[in-house]
Amino acid sequence: MDDDPTAWPAAALRRLDAERAALEPTPLRAFPLAHDVAVLLKDESALPTGSLKHRAARALFRHAIASGRITEGTPVVEATGGGAALAQATFARLLGLPYTAVLPGAPDPRRAAPLEALGAEVRFVTPPLAIYATARELAAATGGCFLDQYAHAAHALDHRGDDPAIELAAQLPAPPAWIVAGAGTGATAAAFGRHARTYGTGTRLAVADPENSACFPAWVTGDLGYATGMPSRIEGIGRPRVEPGFLPGLYDLVVPVPDAASVAAARAARAATGLPVGGSTGTCLWAALHLAARPAATGTTIVAVLGDAADRHLRTVHDDAWAAAKGLDPAPYAAALDRFAAGGPFTPP
Repeated sequence: MDDDPTAWPAAALRRLDAERAALEPTPLRAFPLAHDVAVLLKDESALPTGSLKHRAARALFRHAIASGRITEGTPVVEATGGGAALAQATFARLLGLPYTAVLPGAPDPRRAAPLEALGAEVRFVTPPLAIYATARELAAATGGCFLDQYAHAAHALDHRGDDPAIELAAQLPAPPAWIVAGAGTGATAAAFGRHARTYGTGTRLAVADPENSACFPAWVTGDLGYATGMPSRIEGIGRPRVEPGFLPGLYDLVVPVPDAASVAAARAARAATGLPVGGSTGTCLWAALHLAARPAATGTTIVAVLGDAADRHLRTVHDDAWAAAKGLDPAPYAAALDRFAAGGPFTPP
């Protein structure tokens, strides 16, 4: 690279632009209902790395490069439960940057292998909450960049660029009545909310929140310091504390969803689409059905985010033994869902 300090950042940003431009819109998949309301699943598992984290990872790298936090050769570090790491490792490889994922738990070759295949270094840390301090210290020691998705993703994923909001608007003949997203980093929900307010679409935003998460209590009480101290059982969404990307002013509704309902709805989504979706999709679908059951929903369209799909979910939310070990009984929720899908009332247990 020549001596021009703007050369590498400009080239890297062009590479990110080219990657985005080469992608087709992720599809909308109908969830069958015998009611006069359309529930569609925005299938983010169609992205190259299999989840909506692909968009957020691209946006995080773009934001960090444009902000000067990443330059040519900068080591990049992230603390993550694992879902975001695959997407980030993919973009680090695209840009020729060293990447380290700091994951919670004991060393696990099965979890590390996909990342190592992309050239990433993987470090496992216990206790789980130590991943953030470890990643920050590692970045400081190597002169690297701690991406810190929980601090930056909701601001980096801009509704004018990397997120699905503009894409969704082009896929539908009219704006949907509701969009339903989960809240992990808060990036996807924030992007949809900003788009609706910027363009005056009239679409309302609902955030689907699993058990043990601080989001619903914080939204109800207005206490942004609220913490549950308990991890979510639904991969990818639900946080034990309120993260910087939790932006309640953008939310029209936060829907608390029992974890057993998330399991039942994830299985229903799999039956409808053939995709081994994760629990977060079940959470969003259940919240969408809650909205679809309202009288005002008649004749409208509701879009829920299908966050990811992967065979690993067959060992969790789609597995009866896993559910039983977690103390979850999805059967009553599955019965309620089937009854509503067939045209009956929505009567959760």
